[in-house]
Amino acid sequence: MKITFLIKSESVNIDKYTIKDIPGSSGRLDVISRCILSSIIKDNGFEENIQIHIFFDNYGTFVFNPNLLSFSTFPKNELMLSDCIVQIIKTGYNKNKLIDNPLKQIKVKRFSMIDFLKNLKKRGDLIFVLKEDGEDYLNLIDNKHPLGELYFIIGNQSEDLINSEEFLKLKIPSINIGTKSYLASSVIRIIKFNLKILFS
Repeated sequence: MKITFLIKSESVNIDKYTIKDIPGSSGRLDVISRCILSSIIKDNGFEENIQIHIFFDNYGTFVFNPNLLSFSTFPKNELMLSDCIVQIIKTGYNKNKLIDNPLKQIKVKRFSMIDFLKNLKKRGDLIFVLKEDGEDYLNLIDNKHPLGELYFIIGNQSEDLINSEEFLKLKIPSINIGTKSYLASSVIRIIKFNLKILFS
C-alpha cells in the first residue's frame, strides 16, 4: 500500500521571507514544513511507501519522495526545512545552484491540484479529503481487500479548493478521524498510525 498526502498552500509567499520570523514572513511555510516532516519521517529513517505533494499557488508543486532523498542530510526540523525550500524557490529550481541543498533531488512540477486529482480519478485511485464533518474513515476504507494507492487531501490547508465548484464536481468522499480538531501535521500522524493498525 502506498500513501500520498496532498496539501494545497494558498498563503505561502516568500517575498519578505526571513528565517528569524518564518511564520510571519512566509505565509506560514512553517506549517507546511511540519506536515512534510510528519508525513515522510519516522524515528530512525524515512517512512516506506509514503510521499507528500505540496501544491504552492505561486511556486509549483513540490513532490517529496523519500526514495530520492538522503535521510542523513535531510533537514529534521521545520526551520531548516523551510529555509531549504525557500532556497530552491529563490534559485529558480536551478540544481547547479543547489549543490549543498539536501532537497536538490525533489521534483518540482507545474500541474494544478485539480488536474492531478482528475487524473487520479481516471485511474480509479482512492482519494479522500479530511474534513471535520466527513464520514468515519473506518466506514470508507475497506480493510478486507489489499489496497494499491491511497491519497489524502489535508483539508484545513486547502479550504478554498475543497469548497470550490470544480472540486465538488469530482465527488471526492470526505472522512474524519474523530470529533476533535487537530493541527494538519497531527492529522497526518494520526492517519499513519491508524492505517498501520488497520492493515497490519
